[in-house]
Amino acid sequence: MIWKRSATLDALNTMGHDNMVGLLDITFSHIGNETLEATMPVDSRTRQPFGLLHGGASVVLAETLGSVAGYLCTEGEQKVVGLEVNANHLRSARAGIVRGVCRAVHVGRRHQVWQIDIYDEQNKLCCTSRLTTSVV
Repeated sequence: MIWKRSATLDALNTMGHDNMVGLLDITFSHIGNETLEATMPVDSRTRQPFGLLHGGASVVLAETLGSVAGYLCTEGEQKVVGLEVNANHLRSARAGIVRGVCRAVHVGRRHQVWQIDIYDEQNKLCCTSRLTTSVV
């Protein structure tokens, strides 16, 4: 297990109240030994004007997962801040729920790199993203 902090899904979901995570209804759904997962609806809050999942919403889901995963890999007063995020949008989603799966690429003392893959309800890859964080 890579996590240094203990957390429950309820505790992680409480963190989203009164911020963008809650506004987009991002919900943490699974904590594995080396993965963290969350879902997000594809609806009026997360679609672009042409009816497709907005790329920015996908990046919010990815950065949320990577940042929280990064925080779970720290101790004490340490915090995690994002340094760089990128995303490749591979397939569109028009409705339903998307699911992000976050895995560590590198967890160091000062920097972390996270791979976040976002899937539609048919388990087809919609977006792949990479987040680099700094431990402060």
